Amino acid sequence: MKRVAYLTLIGTGLLAGAAQADVTRYPLPNNSTFPIAAAVETSAKTDLVFESGKVPAPKNKDAEPGSAEFWGNTEDQTVSVLNRIKESLESKGLGMGDVIKMTVFLVGDPAMDNQMDFAGFMKGYTQFFGTKEQPNLPARSAIQIAGLAGKGMLVEIEVIAARP
Repeated sequence: MKRVAYLTLIGTGLLAGAAQADVTRYPLPNNSTFPIAAAVETSAKTDLVFESGKVPAPKNKDAEPGSAEFWGNTEDQTVSVLNRIKESLESKGLGMGDVIKMTVFLVGDPAMDNQMDFAGFMKGYTQFFGTKEQPNLPARSAIQIAGLAGKGMLVEIEVIAARP
């Protein structure tokens, strides 16, 4: 009987430990206010969720497919993609504050001499991260790429979240 009680206590302790993500977010140096973490650390006990890359939904389905009007600009597409990520995370009992790593793929915008619109991306990104309501910042990389699967798409984002 003692052994069963002991195993029950151990099992309860393990479940309690697994229910809390052990996440440490390291700020950028020199009191930088740029809204990303320098690094994010998790314990071996933390459950991680790897979200596949998400692309935007059309902004205007009545516009010519593949056009800038159809997809919107980089800011529009970023907001669309992050909303899709938010919905996907919420369906798994997670939120944007649980994101610990983000990889951003940006296509050069033809309206900007084929340079990525990093400022437009940041306008969308800062609606979801580093806000009063959601201050948790992920470690993040943003990379300019040649193109995405859909003509006219400028943004794809993948994330890793830590389950609390």
